[in-house]
Amino acid sequence: MYSKDQASQLKQAFWTTFGQYIAPQTSAYGLKTNWINYKTGIKHLHFKMQADQRSAFIAIELSDPDPGMQELVYEQLLTFRKILKNCLHEEWEWQLHVQDENYKTVTRIVKTLPDVNIFKQEDWPKLISFFKPRIIALDEFWSDAQDSFDLFR
Repeated sequence: MYSKDQASQLKQAFWTTFGQYIAPQTSAYGLKTNWINYKTGIKHLHFKMQADQRSAFIAIELSDPDPGMQELVYEQLLTFRKILKNCLHEEWEWQLHVQDENYKTVTRIVKTLPDVNIFKQEDWPKLISFFKPRIIALDEFWSDAQDSFDLFR
């Protein structure tokens, strides 16, 4: 078991390593991108990557405190479901109004990688191989779809 400080340092080391690994990759527009803190330009709409001692996930997450707004953006995303699947080359789980790790109601389109541990450096290649192609695919999707979400800015 790790202390809170050790756990924080290990997580920071992983995300720094991931950031260095993906830094040369440009966005769909050919621009340098902060992949770890990807900005969609839409308030409460994030591309989220998270890992802990049991699993990892990457998601499109809607965190608006108003569940009705989450539903509106979710319905808009549903109209892009085929385009998203074509970019990702796989099906993701669509979750309307679930609780996040902080017990807040969010809506997610998510892909999970079970049985990995961010605190084990031997799992880092699996985590990087999981996150990298998916965040790049989300960027490709967003470059096509973002204009349709302007009303939510």
